[in-house]
Amino acid sequence: MVMSADGDVWKVLADPLRMRIVRLLSREALCTTHLIAETGARQTNLSNHLKALRDAGLVDTEPCGRFTYYSLRPAAIEALAAELADLAATARAMAGRKRSC
Repeated sequence: MVMSADGDVWKVLADPLRMRIVRLLSREALCTTHLIAETGARQTNLSNHLKALRDAGLVDTEPCGRFTYYSLRPAAIEALAAELADLAATARAMAGRKRSC
């Protein structure tokens, strides 16, 4: 699923703990136990944040026995980066342009 960078995705990433989770998952797939150890977050709090990241299409899950591993979806992050790059390119191209009052 390739997602679009709508306002909800940016809201999801605006949370500091979620961004920390995203940074951790950029390096390796981790299970909830690893994420609790890395972040110090409580399991229920962490689960809520992981659900928000999954619902936004930013992470994938992979069951592994009793555990679920989470991994970052590179295509989702690339879509966000592309949207920001497009905004920067538009701003660069329109530099100095003003709407008259």
